[in-house]
Parts: sequence; structure tokens; C-alpha cells
Amino acid sequence: MFELFVTFSKIGLFTIGGGYAMIPLIEKNVVEDKQWVSHEELMDLIAVAQSCPGIFAVNISIFIGYKKAGIRGAFISTVGACLPSFVIILALALAFQQFRDNEYVERFFLGLRPAVVALIASPVFKLAKSARLTRYNIWIPITAALLIWLVGLNPIYVILIAGIGGYAYGQYIKD
Repeated sequence: MFELFVTFSKIGLFTIGGGYAMIPLIEKNVVEDKQWVSHEELMDLIAVAQSCPGIFAVNISIFIGYKKAGIRGAFISTVGACLPSFVIILALALAFQQFRDNEYVERFFLGLRPAVVALIASPVFKLAKSARLTRYNIWIPITAALLIWLVGLNPIYVILIAGIGGYAYGQYIKD
């Protein structure tokens, strides 16, 4: 149990940029080092965590903690994943008022943005590779992204349309 807490605390502490930026750390710690789940299981957990309501990192920590040690493991891993962020945000909120107009702080955050984008882009490309995207089906995620971004279509509708389309395609392949 303590190992769950420490592992997810490290992941929560050293991740800047949110849940998707955690994926490489989760993969290294949970899949490669500890071997609590396989790479395929992690990909499935990522898909489930994305589709469940709530914070991505919390959902992943709940799933892995539950698999490892039941309900107590889910609770411990979730606290471990959330506690570092909570403490850091609390400290920053208390100190930020003093430094809000500081030019160096403003530049630091502007410089941090590209790093966060890179941290998020890396797992996206890994997920795309594991999803077996080809030149014949790459249009699906591109169309979904464009519908959400340019048209403003609610992502829930995109998920529903994709699910119905996937089901229909599966039925077509059977026949």
C-alpha cells in the first residue's frame, strides 16, 4: 500500500501539465518498473479513464490502485496522485499574489507552455501508434478533432457518432 502511495505521489509531484502529461511517467513507473499492468492494459485503462467523468489522473490512479490492492489501494493511490498537486497549488496560490505582476514569473509561465504541449503530444503519438492508425483510417481522429475545434461540436456527440459508426462498420465486416 505504501508503495502505491509513493509511486503515485512521485507521478503527481513530477508531472506538470495535467493528466495526459502523466502518461509517460505512469508508463515508466507502473508498466516498466513495477509491472503492475501491461502496456496493453494501460492503453485500455487510458481509454476508460478518458471516457469516465472526472480527472484523468485520478481515474487512472483509481483503476491501477484497485487492480493492485482493491478499494484501499484505489483510495491510497488516488490520495498519492492528488496530494502533491494540492500542496503545490495551495502554496502557489498563497505566494502568487505577491508575484503576480513580476515580469520573470510571467516569462517563466510563458516558457513553460511549449514544454507542457510537448509533454501532452508525446503520449498522443504513442497512443496513435498503438491504435494502429493507417492512411486508411487516420481521417477519423482528424475529423473528430476538427469537428470539436472548428465546428464546436460537443465531444459527447463525436464519441456517440464514432461508436455508432464503429458498430455499423463491425456489422458490415461480419456480413
